[in-house]
Amino acid sequence: MIQGPEIQGPEPEATRRTAGSTESSRANRRWWDRNADDYQREHGDFLGDGRFVWGPEGLDEAEAALLGPAAGLKGLDVLEVGAGAAQCSRWLAARGARPVALDLSHRQLQHARRIDLEAGDAVADVPAAAAPAAAPALVQADAGALPFADASFDLVCSAYGALPFIADTARVHREVARVLRPGGRWVFSVTHPVRWAFPDEPGPEGLTAVASYFDRTPYVEQDDRGLAVYVEHHRTLGDRVREITAAGLRLVDLVEPEWPDWNGQEWGGWSPLRGRLLPGTAVFVCLAP
Repeated sequence: MIQGPEIQGPEPEATRRTAGSTESSRANRRWWDRNADDYQREHGDFLGDGRFVWGPEGLDEAEAALLGPAAGLKGLDVLEVGAGAAQCSRWLAARGARPVALDLSHRQLQHARRIDLEAGDAVADVPAAAAPAAAPALVQADAGALPFADASFDLVCSAYGALPFIADTARVHREVARVLRPGGRWVFSVTHPVRWAFPDEPGPEGLTAVASYFDRTPYVEQDDRGLAVYVEHHRTLGDRVREITAAGLRLVDLVEPEWPDWNGQEWGGWSPLRGRLLPGTAVFVCLAP
């Protein structure tokens, strides 16, 4: 799994055990608040300040157009779930959309503010219950309880964020379906589910399956008191499809990006070696009725 947090005291113990919504949310909010600085330092250059990248392969929305033609984004109300430092929302705003960047972590959203202030384009916080603003906005909230009215958005997206850290992802899809307008689009990327069968290592040791793909037991890092400090949840491809359709959404595409020749970076357990043999990202494109 992804390397755990740097905390005072003994190293956290890695295990597979049950972890519910409350425990997962609390642990991951604190983890991302502690580790947002390191994450942005490590991946900030690759992500850029205003790129829309779907995963470690570097699939760029400017080329993939999974949200629809870039020219068609102008004037759309867009919600980005698990926005981190709002790089994707910034890209959307530059194309005339009205994005709202939502994340569970206050520290990640502080990085969004930092980037915008450095660029001379400050992003204003809005209350969680406010309607989407005409300009990009930052909202700290849980993806399982979106603080917006029904049919508030034309488009909802999530690039490599939020869903793997949520225990009840079926609820997230229901919430997305609720806030989407008729015909709206929900596009999200996650680490490819096949990853759970292999060690999170970028070298040859990461090429041999050591666990069952079908074991949905959460990966948990816990302190010496047994309290979770990091939680990640596994869903198979079939699980994802069933949750999408149960929410009343229609899956219209599933993209598994290949690792490009130009990308020589390592991202956690992913690398050119693994990426050319195993899929690292799955991107789901869904439509509301």
